[in-house]
Amino acid sequence: MWLIAKDMDLFKLFILKIFFMKSQSKLIAVKFLLLLVCGTMFSFSPKAGGDSFEIILNGKRVLQQFVYVSKGIQTIQLTPTSDNDKLDIYYNHCGQVGKNRYIIIKNEKDQPVKVWKFSDAVDKDGAMSIRLKDVLNLRKNKTDKLNLFYTSSELPGGRTLATIAGEETGIARK
Repeated sequence: MWLIAKDMDLFKLFILKIFFMKSQSKLIAVKFLLLLVCGTMFSFSPKAGGDSFEIILNGKRVLQQFVYVSKGIQTIQLTPTSDNDKLDIYYNHCGQVGKNRYIIIKNEKDQPVKVWKFSDAVDKDGAMSIRLKDVLNLRKNKTDKLNLFYTSSELPGGRTLATIAGEETGIARK
């Protein structure tokens, strides 16, 4: 009887060992899976991003900015060279051109001075073109600063892209 009890105890110990070893392997697998999920989640930036814009004057890039590494609002100086100077603005929402797009010029008090509505782009280009003369003529005097503002269906709150410096502000030209 004692031998049977001892064998039974050994059997119970063996079963317990198998049970705990299986649990241990399950625990290791769960820990590994949790580590993998956490590693994957923390590898992405918490900031929304992917938006970018470019401001081009007569084919020369004046400003390019990726919104997720925003450097704040940049000040640019746009000096006209002819009456046909063209300002092209490109804005991408995670690689897509926005719908229902507007470029708004605002004064230093953040009041809209002029609004341009642009049709939805049919290609990936999506240039919003404005004559530079039309923008600079919105200043009351040559030292006034203007804010270049963009809004679309994808960005209903809009974003100030750049400040256009007055001619006599001492801002370095690009």
